[in-house]
Amino acid sequence: MDKSFDLKGKRIFVAGHRGMVGSALVRRLAGEDCEIVTVARSELDLLDQAGVRRWMEDRRPDAVIMAAAKVGGILANDSFPVDFLYENLVVQTNVIEAAFRSGVRKLLFLGSSCIYPKLAPQPIPEDALLTGPLEPTNEWYAVAKIAGLKLCQAYRRQYGVNYISAMPTNLYGPGDNFDLDSSHVVPALMRKAHEAKLTGQKTLQVWGSGRPMREFLHVDDAADAFVWLLRNYSGDGQVNVGSGEDVTIAELAGTVVSVVGAGAAIVFDPTKPDGTPRKLMDVSRLFATGWRPKYALRDGLKQTYAWFLEHVEKGDIRLGAV
Repeated sequence: MDKSFDLKGKRIFVAGHRGMVGSALVRRLAGEDCEIVTVARSELDLLDQAGVRRWMEDRRPDAVIMAAAKVGGILANDSFPVDFLYENLVVQTNVIEAAFRSGVRKLLFLGSSCIYPKLAPQPIPEDALLTGPLEPTNEWYAVAKIAGLKLCQAYRRQYGVNYISAMPTNLYGPGDNFDLDSSHVVPALMRKAHEAKLTGQKTLQVWGSGRPMREFLHVDDAADAFVWLLRNYSGDGQVNVGSGEDVTIAELAGTVVSVVGAGAAIVFDPTKPDGTPRKLMDVSRLFATGWRPKYALRDGLKQTYAWFLEHVEKGDIRLGAV
């Protein structure tokens, strides 16, 4: 199968363009000589199979990037397992199946590092998939993403289509979700630190022990990697997308507090779950293609905090009691 896919003049559908990843993809693709195709949720419900089929037949994109997903942190996954499993299964299946029916030439499915076993070897290679039990705190989302990855492989093997999958690590950046009830660790810490600075709080509570290690990648770096893979990769196996470096949650919290300028001391709550002890992606397959990230973690957090402040000022992010 031809590895190169020239984006010039192509119609590229970004499913989920209003989300953090989708909006980063739209920003990144704006620098390419291609037509970006998007659709608002008010115009098309991706849970509606017939509607997705009709829309795809009408628009006929050349390529699809599947960035639409229901996402959230540990609390959201634990509270709404049906939503995370059912909605993700249905949405991704509808888009992939409709893409095949309408003759889409290339499709990039975006998964998550949570597809890998809880105790996978570190760094996690792509072939660790399905070699052990998942992390229970996000298994509903992980099962759906594994199904999407396998569906793309099934279409490749049965019909010879150029459908590929990328598994990003923990992403952060502009467009992130700063709602404390459903956010991931970086935006949650950033909002807590900001509100602590505003209120003069002496302490900032963080879930868990602070010892787990996590890898983080700025969403604009992720979008750049996805476009790179869309253009240059056509393999059957999924590709891990990350920075190749990890930090402890304690180190992350300290960096966020420093970037925000909060004077609060960090206090850990060991009664709350830690999740996977360590999760670092083996990104050698991606790096071997020639791609590298641009943002160091501290620089990426500074850029994200500047975006956060701008949107607090605009009223897009409403602050309240922590």
